[in-house]
Amino acid sequence: MGGKTDNAVSNAAGLADAAMRASKKGPPPVHLWNPPFCGDLDMEIRADGTWFYQGTPIGRHRMVQLFASILKREGDAYFLVTPVEKVGIRVVDAPFIAVDAQIGETITFTTNVGDTVVAGPDHAIELRGTVDQPRPYLHVRRGLWALIDRKTFYRLADAATSDADGRMGLQSGGTFFPLEP
Repeated sequence: MGGKTDNAVSNAAGLADAAMRASKKGPPPVHLWNPPFCGDLDMEIRADGTWFYQGTPIGRHRMVQLFASILKREGDAYFLVTPVEKVGIRVVDAPFIAVDAQIGETITFTTNVGDTVVAGPDHAIELRGTVDQPRPYLHVRRGLWALIDRKTFYRLADAATSDADGRMGLQSGGTFFPLEP
């Protein structure tokens, strides 16, 4: 990614303002936006889901939600996008954390930024890592994943059943998700 941008809109306040304007009409259609790349912003999402701007945690949850609403992934790179600009940010692991789940005939997750996601064909549960150190993830939207936190994963594991092949996993949205790497 390129260097830091000098564009006046390419700062946290400008991006938040653009996100707020776009979100008044529902979720911003970031998948339709392809503005020019304006450089990197000193913003990072740490592995624990904490968002940092210029080395300082962003303490306002609403601001984090606004930034999350304009987050886009292209390949392995992450960007905050508005209709007129795209700035690169760093993501250490996954941009979101699944912090809770309602487990029934379907599994509905809640993320740290307030998204609700029903696991199913378009929102997979995927186990990465090893048998000794499994790392469970949930596909949230358009290539953006949430790490499923430990307490929620333990609840999922407790609700797991075996399929015809004897694999332990979960059913949701007509899809079986194995809980084995």
